[in-house]
Amino acid sequence: MAGKRLLLGITGGIAAYKSAELVRLLKKAGCEVRVVMTPGAEAFVAPLTFQALSGEPVRTSLLDPEAEAGMGHIELAKWADQVLVAPASADFLARLAHGLADDLLATVCCATEAPIAVAPAMNQAMWKNHRTQRNLALLSEDPQISVWGPDQGDQACGDTGPGRMLEPEALADRVLAQPEPQTGSVLAGKRVVITAGPTREPIDPVRYISNHSSGKMGYALAEAAARAGAVVVLVSGPVTLPVPRGVEMRPVQTATDMLAAASQAVDEGCDIFIATAAVADYRPKATAGDKIKKNSEAMALELVRNPDTLATIAARPDAPFTVGFAAETRDVERYATDKMQRKKLDMIVANDVSVPGLGFNSDQNAVSVFWPEGRADIGPASKQAIAGRLVALIAQHCEQGVNE
Repeated sequence: MAGKRLLLGITGGIAAYKSAELVRLLKKAGCEVRVVMTPGAEAFVAPLTFQALSGEPVRTSLLDPEAEAGMGHIELAKWADQVLVAPASADFLARLAHGLADDLLATVCCATEAPIAVAPAMNQAMWKNHRTQRNLALLSEDPQISVWGPDQGDQACGDTGPGRMLEPEALADRVLAQPEPQTGSVLAGKRVVITAGPTREPIDPVRYISNHSSGKMGYALAEAAARAGAVVVLVSGPVTLPVPRGVEMRPVQTATDMLAAASQAVDEGCDIFIATAAVADYRPKATAGDKIKKNSEAMALELVRNPDTLATIAARPDAPFTVGFAAETRDVERYATDKMQRKKLDMIVANDVSVPGLGFNSDQNAVSVFWPEGRADIGPASKQAIAGRLVALIAQHCEQGVNE
């Protein structure tokens, strides 16, 4: 990442103090960092802090006669390879969503052609507010903008819930895990189909069978594959994540829906199929037309087997390079390699979801990757960092298979 030019925007919020550590981590990794602060950010941390850490002057005003004599906001917009706004306040998200250019940071975001990532940070009630969610929906439709986070947990105001800015280490990992698309890459022009998230199998109109999958690993892989130059189709169960920039998303609900959508995407052309989705193994034999009433102390629910999307794709005569995922709670290697052999996969990625803080609903993970001739262990690290390494590993083995 040496020489990558990152423009860090800092808006008003107590999380601004974490941005100092983010600058330090990015500089340590070899990035060039320049900082733009809003007036609200200056109320929390002095610009001199970021000047000392970045080694660059900190810009704070659009109406700075000295800087703007040379059209400084345009120079910053052209200089950046990546723009990251962390923390991004509810106010800034609203202004960015509506294309306002009423301060230096918003003006740079309007003028730049670089990818923009925002790391929201606000009170949980502000995050849940329908106006904020409406602005986020607008941002998710913008192919230039990615939304990173927020996290959940204790907040400075005493509340608990979603709205915490991702930790500096996680944000740095995301920046460093995003290589620029390379036309010479083995994934340039390749078609990659990825399944992600859980499925929901209805019991009645208000209840369903599902699991704890958040979709974060699959979405991180989709983003990494797109950044590596692939044409990516993401078949996703119900999650609350923004669609990665440059990725085509096809939403599904049930396991049957997922098989149909994945098969159609492969029919349209597929070089690599990556199945990260946590597909329900069983579904109710019958779905009640009305809500089932609580009339007895016990209730029996008859289940039937769902179709196996991964095995079905791997068994096709025109099967692409197929990668499975295995979430296990014990004997990870044994169960994963058995699954790889039974389903005739080219590669399988396994993780122990019983480890606290890793796997389901976490931003961190640690995986073991198996293929017929070997294995590799990746992590613990952020799911974005792991996704970048997995995409490189998959591309390497896919290329070897083509050349053999």
